[in-house]
Amino acid sequence: MGKSITPPSTKIDWSSMGFQYRDTNGYVRYTWTEESGWDEGKMETDPMIKVHVCATGLNYGQQTFEGLKAFRDKEGRVRIFRPYSNAARMVRSAKIAYMPPVPEETFVEGVRRAVEANLEFVPPLETGGALYIRPLLYGSGPYIGMGAAPEFTFVVFVMPVGPFYSGGIKPVDAIIIEDFDRSAPNGTGSAKLGGNYAPTFPYVMRAKQQGYTLTLHLDAKTHTLIDEFSTSNFVALTPPDANGKRTFVTPNSKTILQSVTRLSLEDVARRLGWDVEEREVALKEVEDGRFDEVAACGTAAIITPVKKIVRGDQTILIGDGNQTEVGPGFKQLYDEYRGIQNGDIPDPFDWLWPKEGL
Repeated sequence: MGKSITPPSTKIDWSSMGFQYRDTNGYVRYTWTEESGWDEGKMETDPMIKVHVCATGLNYGQQTFEGLKAFRDKEGRVRIFRPYSNAARMVRSAKIAYMPPVPEETFVEGVRRAVEANLEFVPPLETGGALYIRPLLYGSGPYIGMGAAPEFTFVVFVMPVGPFYSGGIKPVDAIIIEDFDRSAPNGTGSAKLGGNYAPTFPYVMRAKQQGYTLTLHLDAKTHTLIDEFSTSNFVALTPPDANGKRTFVTPNSKTILQSVTRLSLEDVARRLGWDVEEREVALKEVEDGRFDEVAACGTAAIITPVKKIVRGDQTILIGDGNQTEVGPGFKQLYDEYRGIQNGDIPDPFDWLWPKEGL
């Protein structure tokens, strides 16, 4: 007899979740010391964490984080999307910030424990929502010099979230940030460090006040190549050929984060028979209308289509710039991607874990 299914809580209004923090049953916390390495971890219920005033995570930003999701299928089983990919990326980020990497088995175990402790917070399939999972690694021990902390903490907390765009996927406008570079050659742009995000907040907020949903960054050296959006990777599709085949194009810069969502969309594109190009992408290609569709992609929204990019007095239209719906190319990718996550389409990549569900 299979494991019983934990249904969604009846105490939550699933129709008005939004994308925001909510308290749950608790989270998992692991501690590392040089003498003992990583401990076995334990569940915590108090969302307030006591941290030393001299902790390197507070003083020097010695931390990294991840973001992934768990989904409920039509039978009520819960599966986590590609946890091993996020585990590998956190290892890379930890090394860049001189932190002890969280072993893959510890990362995945922590994710599973956090999800299993909060199964009733995984939204019903029909809501289009998910359980958002946030693994976080930071220096928690005191060290005032320039170096690593004597103690590190790894936590995994979760929260139920609705679709990032409650009204469905709609094309948005983006603006290029000219007076700030998110990352530099040989810098930390490829790591998921909090210090790469907070400095973009003033520009993101300014853009929102001006009516722009997304902010786009160009390469720091020449300001002619596309790097990524402040919160997500840049992706584009060429017009279909006579056989309906497209090319999925995305920057391969060493200064951007390797989005798990983007890598997954590449796999879906290849499965559809499309070509995939990871290469330098010049802004001029967008100006010249080389791409039929442009979008931002990331864990939270998956795909956010872009219909217009503004740079100073210049307005670059994607298509006619008046689209009200996601284009056919990205819609096809999105439907395949979400179908796999929800269990409506067989998972040919073994992305969903554990296979038997929770």
